[in-house]
Formats: sequence, structure tokens, C-alpha cells
Amino acid sequence: MTTTVATAAAAAGSPSKRPRGAKLVRMLPLSPAIGLMLVFLAGPIIYCVYAAFTNMALTGNGAANVQFVGLENFRKAFSSGAFTNAIWLTLVFTLISAIIGQNTLGLGLALLMRKSTKVVRNFVGTAVIGAWVLPEVVAAYLLSAFFNDDGTLNVMLHAVGLPGQDWLYGAPIIAVSLANIWRGTAFSMLVYSAALSEIPKEIEESAEMDGAGGWRRLLFVTVPMITRAIMTNLMLITLQTLSVFGLIYAMTRGGPGTKSQTLPLYMYEQAFSFSQIGYGTAIALVMLAIGAIFSLIYLRGLNTEAA
Repeated sequence: MTTTVATAAAAAGSPSKRPRGAKLVRMLPLSPAIGLMLVFLAGPIIYCVYAAFTNMALTGNGAANVQFVGLENFRKAFSSGAFTNAIWLTLVFTLISAIIGQNTLGLGLALLMRKSTKVVRNFVGTAVIGAWVLPEVVAAYLLSAFFNDDGTLNVMLHAVGLPGQDWLYGAPIIAVSLANIWRGTAFSMLVYSAALSEIPKEIEESAEMDGAGGWRRLLFVTVPMITRAIMTNLMLITLQTLSVFGLIYAMTRGGPGTKSQTLPLYMYEQAFSFSQIGYGTAIALVMLAIGAIFSLIYLRGLNTEAA
């Protein structure tokens, strides 16, 4: 009888056996948060999807008479040389400034700070994080002064006998990529510092006793043990870099011409300068799809590592 009572009590307390009404009552405290997410997150996304298939505009016929145009906005985008150029520059900007620049430099700084003294760690951490917390417009102004024709970089190059150039005119996508590296490396450094702190020192000491040098320990011990942190960091900084707007706009406004016009700037130009809201929103959906592709690649890497 005691067993029967215990079994009945366990069944009554099991989540799968509870009445549906009890589950709904438990969900009530979450209802305000769910409602806010539907209004402020799902709502704008649904509206953007709707707008991307219309001729919606700020002025003209598209403002007074919104019509469904199907895939016309997407056909127009993929047949446009300016759109193709924007996709290419976005990928180049993301590869240089996020995947190569921020990721590699962040890991390097984390490794150096791990072996350095407290004074050096505090100095480097303050300098790198200081660049990260600067407002985007301020960072853009500082880097514009650095890369300008008569800016600090060219003064340094001339001082050692090397020729300078107007980086913002001759190589604008490189200039804005380096600016984004300078501003965003702190995030990767913090992620890798936290990951490296979790590696047991005994493992590295054993590898050193077995004769493994610094590079071999890095490649065959350290990196495999922080692979999940690497994939997570790559996913986050890639998605952030794909949407960078203010830094590039303040430094070059996408110019000269369209030499640094990434997708966010192209979308802004079409939607607000040319008043084509529907077309601009279609470009935003393409950006969302590119971000989703990168996310799936990184998530697959995470799942493979977990397996």
C-alpha cells in the first residue's frame, strides 16, 4: 500500500501528469515578456517581410498607394551592380575586420595577457576596452584623423622614409576594416581570456614536459580545448560586423563613390535617401539571410565539437 501511495504521489507531482490548466497558470508570469517580444520583436520582423514584397515608399505613388509587387524588389536587387558590389564589400569587410582581425588579435592579446605581469595586463586591458566603449561616432572621428592624408599614420610612415597615401580615398574598405578591428577587438579578447582561464595548467605543463614547444602547445593543446569559445566568438562578431553602419558612415559615407558601401549603407541609401522603403527592406531581408547562413555554419561547428 505504501508503494501505491508513493507511486500516486509521484504521478501527481510529475510535470507530464499535471493538468493543462496548472501549466497555463505557471505561464502567466511570463505573459508580459511574451507579449513584449511579440510586439517589439516579431511585429517589426513580420512588417518588414510584408514591406519587402510591396512598392512602399516615402514619397510618390508608393506612399499613397502601397501595392504588392511579389519578388520584384529581389529581382531588382540581384540584377543591380551596386547591390552586388555592396555584398562583395560586406563579405570583404567581415572577413578582414571580424574573422581575421578581431578574432586573431583578440586571441593573441588574451594569450599575451595570460603570460604577462599584472601591470601589463591592466594597461593593455584598459587600452583595448577603452576603444571598445567609445561611442561609434567618436571612434570614427579618431580613426578618420589617423587615416587622413595628413593624419597620424602618414606622418609615421614619412618619419621612417615610407610613402603615405590618403587611405580613406585610396583604400577605404581597408581603412574602415582596420578601424573596426581597433574598436571591436576587446570583445574577442574578453571571450578568449575567459576560455583560457578554464584550461587546467596541469595539461599544458604535461605537454611542455613531453617536449612540446610553444606553437605546438598552442595548436594541439590550447586551440582544441577552446574550440567552442572560438566558434561562439566568431558567430557573435560576424553577426555584429555584418550590421556595422555608424562607423563606416561617419568615416567615408560609403565612398568615395561606392568603394566602401556595404549592405547596411546601401540599404540606408535606397530606403531613406531614395525613399524606396520596400526595396530597402528587401535588402534588409537579404542581410538577414546572410547572417543566418553564417550562424548555421558556426552552429554546425559547435554541434560537431559537442559530438
